Amino acid sequence: MARPDINRSGEIEVFVRVVEAGSFSAAARELRMTPSAVSKLIARLEARLGARLISRSTRKLQLTPEGAAFHDSGVRILADMAAAEREAAAGAAPRGRLRINSYVPFGQHRLMPLMPRFLERYPEISVEAVLTDSVIDLMEERADIAIRAGPLRESRLVARKLGQSRMVVVASPAYLKARGTPRVPADLVGHNLLAFGFVRHIDGLPFVNAKGAPVMIPIAGNATVSDGEAMRLTTLAGAGVARLARWHVEPDIAAGRLVPLLEAFNPGDEEPTHAVYVGQGKHLPARVRAFLDFLAETVRL
Repeated sequence: MARPDINRSGEIEVFVRVVEAGSFSAAARELRMTPSAVSKLIARLEARLGARLISRSTRKLQLTPEGAAFHDSGVRILADMAAAEREAAAGAAPRGRLRINSYVPFGQHRLMPLMPRFLERYPEISVEAVLTDSVIDLMEERADIAIRAGPLRESRLVARKLGQSRMVVVASPAYLKARGTPRVPADLVGHNLLAFGFVRHIDGLPFVNAKGAPVMIPIAGNATVSDGEAMRLTTLAGAGVARLARWHVEPDIAAGRLVPLLEAFNPGDEEPTHAVYVGQGKHLPARVRAFLDFLAETVRL
């Protein structure tokens, strides 16, 4: 295994320059190095390879057979590196594996239905998607983009807002028939209020009273779920009362499967959704930039 301090591409570039310039001194001038530095670098390269590349018996440089073969390979390697850099530039066609992490409701109801359209547009991108409401470390999980709901914690990640949605408290008609419909926030005391199993920014159900003052109803119930989609399904099944983003349950409300509660006391707060990624200034990989632009174009919350 090569030592990590060896700059192989730099050695190859110097060697190719020496051959093309015809002398150590001419190559040194082009590279802004001293002739002795160039000579020592070539000597180190030969020692590492265990082969003589340049014959120094005459005033004119002469390549050995090994040197000629190494020069041809070096020229190809430098050309490939230049091509790779062009592909990585912003204008290159997006390609490669894109690793996405998304909170579950967005992943199931927005991301996955859009995926065929994205893959058709960018056939050289392959996608690896993981859905979880747990907040992951992008670097540790080697994710390119994470899609998160709610207020963002301070971090070095760059965030791109995709939208926001008003929150709503809901229950199923069957649950309300069995337990009664609350008329004011205080009526929720004694109801089965469903809880999330991960850390939430709000520990209760927020409302405002008739005078507009904030009211917080503590969550108390017999069911805890792992993510927003599990919360929606549990509520649909008639297990209790939940607070979810309006976009997430809008089809259920329209179809009569869920009923909004206490809307006159809704504080009107909204839950934002962001795409977060490791900031690289304007030099984002083309696949990441393509996906961020695609989300901005297609996502409506």
